Amino acid sequence: MQRSAASNGGVHAMERDEQGTDYEYTTLMHMLHVSVSKHLLDEHFTLIWANPFYYELIGYTKEAYEAAYQNQCDRYYWDEAHGVDERGEWNRIGDAVTQALAAGRSGYQLTSRMRCKDGTYRWVQMTGTFVDEYVGSAQVSYTTMTDVTETMQQQIEQSVTYENLPGFVAKYRMGRDGTLTFLDANRRFYEFFGTADRDTDARDTPFRKNIRKNMDAIVAHRAAFAAGEPVHFIAQAEDQHGRKAWLQVNAACIDWQGGEPVYLAIFIDITNETELRRMQETLEQQAHALKAALAQAEQANRAKSDFLSHMSHDIRTPMNAIIGMTDIARAHLCEPEKMQDCLDKITLSSKHLLGLINDVLDMSRIENGNIMISAAPLSLSELLENVVTITQPNIKERDQHFSVSLHHIRHEWYHSDALRLRQILINLLSNASKFTPPQGSITVTIEEQPQAPACSVLRIVVRDTGKGMEPDYLAHIFEPFTREADSRVDKTEGSGLGMAITKRLVELLGGTIAVESAPGRGTSFTVTLPMEVEEAPPEDEALPALRILVVDDSPETREYMAHALSELGMHAACADGGADAVGQVERAQAAGAPFDAVLLDWKMPGLDGLETARRIRAHSGGAVPILLMSAYDRSDIEAQAHEVGIRGFLQKPVFRSTLYHGIRQFVMGEERRPVQAPRYDFAGRRILLAEDNDLNREIATTLLERTGALVDTAANGKACVACFADAPEGYYELILMDIQMPELDGMEATRVIRSLNRADASVPIVAMTADAFAEDVEAAKRAGMDGHIAKPIDIDQLYRLVARFLGQPPDAPQPGQ
Repeated sequence: MQRSAASNGGVHAMERDEQGTDYEYTTLMHMLHVSVSKHLLDEHFTLIWANPFYYELIGYTKEAYEAAYQNQCDRYYWDEAHGVDERGEWNRIGDAVTQALAAGRSGYQLTSRMRCKDGTYRWVQMTGTFVDEYVGSAQVSYTTMTDVTETMQQQIEQSVTYENLPGFVAKYRMGRDGTLTFLDANRRFYEFFGTADRDTDARDTPFRKNIRKNMDAIVAHRAAFAAGEPVHFIAQAEDQHGRKAWLQVNAACIDWQGGEPVYLAIFIDITNETELRRMQETLEQQAHALKAALAQAEQANRAKSDFLSHMSHDIRTPMNAIIGMTDIARAHLCEPEKMQDCLDKITLSSKHLLGLINDVLDMSRIENGNIMISAAPLSLSELLENVVTITQPNIKERDQHFSVSLHHIRHEWYHSDALRLRQILINLLSNASKFTPPQGSITVTIEEQPQAPACSVLRIVVRDTGKGMEPDYLAHIFEPFTREADSRVDKTEGSGLGMAITKRLVELLGGTIAVESAPGRGTSFTVTLPMEVEEAPPEDEALPALRILVVDDSPETREYMAHALSELGMHAACADGGADAVGQVERAQAAGAPFDAVLLDWKMPGLDGLETARRIRAHSGGAVPILLMSAYDRSDIEAQAHEVGIRGFLQKPVFRSTLYHGIRQFVMGEERRPVQAPRYDFAGRRILLAEDNDLNREIATTLLERTGALVDTAANGKACVACFADAPEGYYELILMDIQMPELDGMEATRVIRSLNRADASVPIVAMTADAFAEDVEAAKRAGMDGHIAKPIDIDQLYRLVARFLGQPPDAPQPGQ
């Protein structure tokens, strides 16, 4: 190197100058994970400037590096205070630089091992370029370093692998005419046959002489060689010094090049029987290792199959609801309220299915505990209604009994992650249904345990009367891929991954999960979740002091319902079955104080809800409103229910709010007035949509034009750039950009638009793509995009995002008419 000094003050001044220049170049180098640095060719190879990846590569912050080594690179390689002595590597770098300067070359290149702060090492491809720039008397050099650790490690591992194989190892290509092209070999091969084959294609090398000597054996296996089949035979050979030996040849095809097989051959010296025994032991050990590796691979393959099997089951659960609700909607095309209910449930199941798919595709987030929790106000009654809607088709198909009961529920609104809580409950109910036989029972009990004025604990218990589990399996129930150990799965589909995910979701929400089970006694899962209480929406007005009869065979349900009605200012009487209910209705009417309504459970022993309603109507006329309560799908009995005089239905579990709105609608006769979604008006606002899929383009265009927006479309990134560039400045107010497109993808199209020399090159650009993970959102930001919306498109989210970038708030939601 040239030797001259430069003061630290000058270095820092230049560094400050450099920081203000070439920002885009620096950013690009950082994105490419390439270290770029500027040095003086002095005795210290003084660092003037470096991009962030330089420091990231060695594990130091810029400030820590400067403080420890004052930007003098030789001190980094020889740090006596920390016991570091890498002078050998430093001198090798210095020699490369000095030789390049002496030879008048423009730079140098070498592969070097670089120490990191934590004591590990990285291999880097170092390329230096000398420039015609001086600081004082010291010339300046620019250096790039590319991390090639993985490549070097692969080369090292390959070398070690070859050397660990028994005997002499060679790799060659077998030509169609029977000729051999030598490719590679291990050290012991060269020790036996010499290195001539590595250095020349001559015919008289020791190895090729031995080939000709054993040509009969090779010809006998020519068809196997041509087909790429394994070949084994015994050959007599001479080493490079003329010593004779018997070799066992084992050759296997490992590749094809130009239609010709590439073989890896192992030559084992079997001349000495003692050596042969040793080789045999080695081969047996390797065979054992290969057998173990094969077993591990087969286990991994079974785990993958189990995973796909379980995902097939879990995905089919919401799909059942979607298909079922579609059929119901098709059968009620002339009933708008029923149609709306079906569409709401289809939407809910679709969102649950999407959440499940997202978790499957991003499984590493689950394994690493990196799932994001999104807390927001949630209605427990709506959440449970959604869960029952999604899981009910499976329970009905398996002919199982199902009930949900509430205990001491004082609040209905909480602040938590509704998606994750719903996934926990669906996983538990799907698991219970999966392992419960026909006519078996599944019960859900939810209890609120107050902890503080604004905090509660929800205790959720899911019990089934299924097969139960052996004690040995219980210890592994929350471990992934444990399905084969479960004694319950002999004739039942499913896997163990669902419970592993459930446990991790419970823990992410700050809760706990426990399981109790025994063979033949069913299973019980208990989940406790801390919940932040949310203020409930105010009720429209108080209810009159009505007299209500609650009919249910569950004492807990009767107690809860009576308490809830009392809180609403009504008087509750209870009956434990249909016969008791008919008697109480008759006596109340005879006494001149009839009930204002009867809340009647559907599934009861003895007289069920429908028969009880029929007898009440027969003995007391049709005056009293009767509401049927059930956790089951009511679509199969709606016609019968109306025939026997059922006025309305209440979905179990029946919350206080469910009672309030049900009584107002079905007892007091008030019309249900759904709240309309916010209305958006983008009339006259011009939007450019880049989307290569015809159907997706039609959907997005229709949704936007519904608000009055003027939408132009482009079928790929190149067309989008051209459309924007040809339009007058300010013509488009927003661009919605797909990512995966032909011609030019969305990322590159965004970069091109941002680089255009026009005032509106900063137009808002929003990624509208199926690339939905956190890293995809970050990549969109780095490309210059302003927002991100994932497909399938959530209409409300799309409108909110467009309104935000157009600076136009929606109209307030209005009650329906």
